[in-house]
Amino acid sequence: TSPFLHAEPSPVAPVRLGLAPDSCQGRCEEPYHEEDECHCNAKCERHHNCCEDYHTHCSPEGFSSSHDAIMDEDLLHISEQLYHADHNRAKPTDITINPQYQVSPDQTGDQEDLSPEPLYQYVNEELFSKPTYASFIKLLDNYQRATGREEDVTAEELREQDNFLKEVMKTELMKKLFIFLHKKNRYDSEQEFVADLKEMWFGLYSRGNGEQDSSGFEHVFSGEVKKGKVSGFHNWIRFYLLEKRGLIDYFSHSYDGPWNTYPDVLGMQFSWDGFYKEVGSAFIGSSPEFEFGLYTLCFIARPGRACHLSLGGHGLSIQTYTWTKSTYGNGRNYIATAYVISS
Repeated sequence: TSPFLHAEPSPVAPVRLGLAPDSCQGRCEEPYHEEDECHCNAKCERHHNCCEDYHTHCSPEGFSSSHDAIMDEDLLHISEQLYHADHNRAKPTDITINPQYQVSPDQTGDQEDLSPEPLYQYVNEELFSKPTYASFIKLLDNYQRATGREEDVTAEELREQDNFLKEVMKTELMKKLFIFLHKKNRYDSEQEFVADLKEMWFGLYSRGNGEQDSSGFEHVFSGEVKKGKVSGFHNWIRFYLLEKRGLIDYFSHSYDGPWNTYPDVLGMQFSWDGFYKEVGSAFIGSSPEFEFGLYTLCFIARPGRACHLSLGGHGLSIQTYTWTKSTYGNGRNYIATAYVISS
């Protein structure tokens, strides 16, 4: 049977008087129903579609007390492992940034350009010839940034997705992530893991007008424009390439992480071709597989919640959200967004 399948879904969700549709209170081990907002059976961890309070209501017999639960300490440990396995990260001499003006959190909406110089003074573009960087950059021009406009995915673009996944899976970082998730009973094989990565990140869904106009990858890494504002856009490589072409105007930053080497974190204010981003948090100098891996880890382990990690001895939290309006593989959720909480 397909690794994505639950038990056969019942055609109609049960009527639950007085029970919240987004809670597991009174719903532990309830059979899977396609119409439910979130789920409370033993397979929901594996399908990353549990209700947020699943552990609270469905313990201790449930998943959370077993070997397979991803505990807070597990996240701190695996994130340090991934941090030290990021061999493709930028060296301190590879990037020179000029953050200039720092605003307070209550000034981020002012839309004032307080930094006359670009953010990136220098980037060693030899980084971009590394296989994971090169395959990542090829994906960036595959998207229409306006939501509500259908994404036309060509055969070549599908090959580029497969190539990116192939290259990141060659890295020690992604192999460590797979081994961790395999031990936690989320995936039986690397093949299953890669197939799920492709769906959760690249599967299309509709953010506007009913068109298949968005995906987790497009939103997080490439960026979108919705209702006159920049939406998503949390990637340093994308930012650098567009700033170099004169399409991004860096305004200020509201957060600068504690790291004195790369990857670092900045929370930025900027204009993309006239559209404003109030706080765009991004790792600076990380490899594509580092961001892809950390966001995937947090989406699987703590969807819809702050995911507390440790990188080089410093704490950092990532927020992910699931796309709830459509699913794949019998109830699995797409990634709606993922970003560093920069505050």
